[in-house]
Amino acid sequence: MYYLGIDLGGTNIAAGLVSADGKVMRKDSIPTRREADYRELVKDMAALMRKLLKDAGVREEEVKGVGIGSPGILDEKKGILIYASNLQNLKGAPLVSEMEKYVNCPVYLGNDANVAALAESEAGAARGSRHSVTVTLGTGVGSGAVIDGKIYSGFNGAALELGHMVIVVDGEPCGCGRKGCWETYASATALVRQTRKAAREHPESMVNKLVDGDLSKINGRTAFDAARQGDEVGKLLVEQYIKYVAEGLINIISIFMPEVLVLGGGICNEGEYLLNPLKEHVLKRFTNYVLPLTEIRLAQMGNDAGIVGAAMLAKTAKEGG
Repeated sequence: MYYLGIDLGGTNIAAGLVSADGKVMRKDSIPTRREADYRELVKDMAALMRKLLKDAGVREEEVKGVGIGSPGILDEKKGILIYASNLQNLKGAPLVSEMEKYVNCPVYLGNDANVAALAESEAGAARGSRHSVTVTLGTGVGSGAVIDGKIYSGFNGAALELGHMVIVVDGEPCGCGRKGCWETYASATALVRQTRKAAREHPESMVNKLVDGDLSKINGRTAFDAARQGDEVGKLLVEQYIKYVAEGLINIISIFMPEVLVLGGGICNEGEYLLNPLKEHVLKRFTNYVLPLTEIRLAQMGNDAGIVGAAMLAKTAKEGG
C-alpha cells in the first residue's frame, strides 16, 4: 500500500511515493511553472507522479491516496487554493477536483506547514505521540499542530499562525501589520538582523572577522560560529536569540501541552548547541510543574517533510473515514 505526496512550492514541485509507515520509496522534482495556469500545473504534477510510479515499478491501483501540500490560504474541505503570494496564477484554483481527473483514488489538500507537522507526527521526531506541535525557524516562523492524531487548522483552515503571537508589546514591526510578533525575534531573518546590528555596533567582534567586514555575508550561522570561538558579542547574540525562541515555546506549551514540540529549520542545524540551553530556559518556567511535561526535540524529516506529510495527509484522511 502506497501514498503519493506532492510538495507544491514557488520554485519546485516535489513528489514522492511513500509507504504506509512514512518511508520515501522514490522521489523526484520539477521546476514550478509559475506563469502557467492551474490546469497546466496540475498536469505537470500528474506527469511527475506517473513517472514516479513507472520508475518504481508500482501500479496505479496500489496507490490509495494522493496528498498535496501547498503554501498559502486554503479551503481544505473544497480542495481550493484561495491565495498564495508566490503562486499568483493559482488564486482560487480547484486543485483537488482537477487532480482527480488524473487519478483513480482520493485526493487531499493541506497547508504546507501543517503537513510538515503531520510528517513529524507520523514518521519523524513526534512519532508515537498523539499531540504534537512543529515549529520551523526559517525566513519566518512556520507552525502546525497535530491534535489527537489529526491536523488542527481551526474552523476556517487558517489556525496555527504561531509566529504572529506577540511576545514584545509595541516591539519590532512585522510584515503582518502588528508589532512585536514572535517571528520578528525568533526567525532566521530576525537573527540575521540582530547579528548585523551587533556587528555595526562592535566592529572589533569576531562576527565582523568571520565575514571579512562584509555584513551582507552574515547568515543564521554567523552568531553561533562567533560564539563557539569565544566571542562575547556572539555569545550575547546567541543567548538573546535563544531567550526569544524560548518565550514563544513556553507560550505554545502553556496553550497546547503537546507530548512533543518539534523544532525545525536551518537554525536547528546547530543541534545540541541550540537545543540544550533552549530546554533550560523553557524548564525554568515549569520548575514546579507536577504533571508530565512536553519534550522538545529536533525535527527529523528535513527536506522530505513536505512530501511525507502530504502523503500522510491522504493516509490519515482515509483512515479517518
